[in-house]
Amino acid sequence: MGSRIGRRALLGVYAALVLVPLLVMLAGSFKSTSDLFSNPFSLPEEWRFGNYSEVLGSADLSTAFTNSAVVSTCSVTLTLLLGSLAAYGVARIPGWPGWAIYGFLVLGMSVPAQANMIPQFVLFDVLGLTDSLTGLVLINIVTTLPVAVFILAGFMRTLPREIYEAAALDGVGPWRTYRSITLPLSLPSLAATAIFLLVIHWNELLYPLLFINDPEKRTLPLALLNFQGEFLTNYPLLFTGVVVASLPLVVGYIFLQRFFIAGMTAGSVKE
Repeated sequence: MGSRIGRRALLGVYAALVLVPLLVMLAGSFKSTSDLFSNPFSLPEEWRFGNYSEVLGSADLSTAFTNSAVVSTCSVTLTLLLGSLAAYGVARIPGWPGWAIYGFLVLGMSVPAQANMIPQFVLFDVLGLTDSLTGLVLINIVTTLPVAVFILAGFMRTLPREIYEAAALDGVGPWRTYRSITLPLSLPSLAATAIFLLVIHWNELLYPLLFINDPEKRTLPLALLNFQGEFLTNYPLLFTGVVVASLPLVVGYIFLQRFFIAGMTAGSVKE
């Protein structure tokens, strides 16, 4: 009984730590600067809906929103495609060769991103891929492909081998087995991986800051930095921009949460 109360109290503290900053940010997006600093934890004295029309009407933010949508969509789609192909291969290869290839693919997760930045920038600069959305998509794929293989291969290894053996007896080839059997059965883990990757790519700031100089090719996190100046930061508009930038992720999570939970727990219990 006591442990249950303790767990609930701990969960309540954790929920407060997550929800309070979100509510402060949401309320702050409707305030003026003076109201925000004088009453940071209260509701707005005057609800300024004009903050949202100002942010949504910003040409820079609209362009950045489109760039982030293009980069995130292409990055997630291509990473899932390549990751599922690699995971299917290592899950089907029996014995130590499959585990050796799997270990090599996920080895990239152990290398800190900061250690790769200089050689990656030099390589992309030589190839003419800096200051381009194509370069951002490629660097996103390179950096998150090991994570995708790690999640998808863990799920695909739990699929019964009898399914593949029955498909082989019917004369179904590897490509059709991947497309018609493995992908449909892996839908929960694909959805969970898609949400995970979308959050990473949508909020990515470090690589766009390093690779992008052209204002027309800035992504949303870079555009939000415009609200922060050397001597003055417009916090209400910054909060409004963050709320607007978070909406696509919230909508995507609401639609895919059932698959996300199923994908995170798939394979955790062996029957």
